Amino acid sequence: MNSREIIISLAIKFSGNWDAIYEALESKETPEKDELKALLESNPHKCLTCLDEDYPECLRRVFKPPFVLFYEGDISLISDKNNKVAIVGSRKYSEYGEEVTKHFAKELSKDFVIISGLAMGVDAIAQRTAVESGGKTIGVLGNGLDKYYLKDNEDLFNECKKNHLVLTEYPDGVEPTPRAFPVRNRIIAGLCDTLLVTEGKVSSGTSITAMLMLQKNGNVCCVPTRIGEESICNRLISQGAFLVEKPEDIYYIADVPIKKPVFEK
Repeated sequence: MNSREIIISLAIKFSGNWDAIYEALESKETPEKDELKALLESNPHKCLTCLDEDYPECLRRVFKPPFVLFYEGDISLISDKNNKVAIVGSRKYSEYGEEVTKHFAKELSKDFVIISGLAMGVDAIAQRTAVESGGKTIGVLGNGLDKYYLKDNEDLFNECKKNHLVLTEYPDGVEPTPRAFPVRNRIIAGLCDTLLVTEGKVSSGTSITAMLMLQKNGNVCCVPTRIGEESICNRLISQGAFLVEKPEDIYYIADVPIKKPVFEK
């Protein structure tokens, strides 16, 4: 057995729990040969580990870098060489939120990989728009790849597995839980240098992702909303986030030149 196999087997054994995996590695826990074989054979997905050469540097800098990422699709999309922007926001979106998310995602997908959580609302709108516009997208889950739970977005999930990228630090069998989604958000924030919030409530997972971006000195960009509406966007802008009104603002903030689409259907 080698170190890579041991890390993967521990990630499966401890259901992706970072602290449990860390404690096992610290104590030099090594599965028995038969247990190791059974654990590895239970995983039908491809894996990227923190020991691999193509593990992106951006993830090594996050709080508790994931030991293993289970994935389906094109893992090269997470490369540090790609321009990446995360688009997040409210699950219960307004007509305005839908409109601006589609507008930004369509234009940004020409030169950026769009990252989000394949959740209801803004996440799915941004990623579906990227796919329909000929761009590329990464979906980061807070559960096992066999436990995708949104029937309305199942076609998008399957498309991302086939032609884009879906990844998670949780092995098969791990159900989605409220606790897992904030933990998942550190990966979304870690994969990019720029976060765009198009619409969101003050108390939400969006605020957690924005906080994580600020902690790593990343760019937090927000589309403003009308005065009088509860808005994480307006709150973040008042605290120093970039106010953006058009996709070109993101290019300027991210220091990415506007050019012709790099991803073609």
